[in-house]
Amino acid sequence: MPEVPAQTCQGQGCSKPAKLQCPTCLKLKINGSFFCGQDCFKANWSQHKAIHQPQASNGDGTYNPFPSYPFTGPLRPVYPLGPRRAVPEHIARPDYSETGIPVSEHAVRSSRRIEVLSAEDIVKVREVARLGREVLDAGARAIRVGVTTDELDRVIHQACIDRGAYPSPLNYYNFPKSMCSSVNEVICHGIPDQRVLQDGDILNLDISIYKDGFHSDMNKTYLVGNVDKAGRKLIDTTRECLDEAIKLVKPGTLYRELGNAIEKHAKKNGFSVVRTFCGHGIHRLFHCAPDILHYANNKSVGVMKPGHVFTIEPMINEGSYHDDVWPDGWTAVTRDGKRSAQFEHMLLVTETGCEVLSGRLESSPSLEEAQ
Repeated sequence: MPEVPAQTCQGQGCSKPAKLQCPTCLKLKINGSFFCGQDCFKANWSQHKAIHQPQASNGDGTYNPFPSYPFTGPLRPVYPLGPRRAVPEHIARPDYSETGIPVSEHAVRSSRRIEVLSAEDIVKVREVARLGREVLDAGARAIRVGVTTDELDRVIHQACIDRGAYPSPLNYYNFPKSMCSSVNEVICHGIPDQRVLQDGDILNLDISIYKDGFHSDMNKTYLVGNVDKAGRKLIDTTRECLDEAIKLVKPGTLYRELGNAIEKHAKKNGFSVVRTFCGHGIHRLFHCAPDILHYANNKSVGVMKPGHVFTIEPMINEGSYHDDVWPDGWTAVTRDGKRSAQFEHMLLVTETGCEVLSGRLESSPSLEEAQ
């Protein structure tokens, strides 16, 4: 295979530098099919060869990497993804940044202990959450019809670097990008690619950053251009579901109560609540106890205490709550192809209630600017 400037390997679960490109892709003028070596190319051949089918190519150098997959809705991935974005050496990294394995999370995976943060820790968490909100706002300002989600990833990645922070999603279990972008029927964990945003899309930006030993995590769903009335209702209801749950956050509240409030409001408006994915504790670890389940009658464990820090991030669907996952292993979509929206805040339990760590800043774009 010919040698070209280093890109990122397209092998499943591989993020090594790659200089070798598939010769068939070169003949067909399909861009981005880079592999780190012959062994990786051979191991991925059975899946990779599908992009050589006529229906895989978009005719402009981009392609659908999963042409035989029975997509549940109209959205399609648009590859190549582009190279993994670099993080300067001076920026501190979480333990998975090179290997993709969050060893520190694995060490407490079976524990249900919810850490109570010290006053010193809370100062750091509050600051990393503020910076995270600045990063999210930077991404929001770049949303417009015709921009690619990969370009939004570039903007968000640079916003992290400008603040001396590491983008937490990057290489977390080998996730290839610096944020998640979920469009229309994508529930969560969408991988930014070369698809351009279209008038009427709804788009969730999910960002997380790591700095001074702590993570922050937040997301919001935005309107792209002229979104129909049903899409606006879905977004408004999802935001309201999060607000209803936040009202319950105070010392003594059972974590399982949050799902009751969320599902009650979603059902009242004719929507369903995703069950597969949940909110979570967050501080030194990207994900830890407690698990925050968003549906009613759940089994979330624990009682809120001052010093707990966690996310609530309901995912609300127009149709069924059931989900599916694309062959990339990340992109979760509604099984019926209908749209989904999500909002996420990072919260600190205080002595009398809670502090929304990821709330709007004075510098945050107005709703009109962000939409």
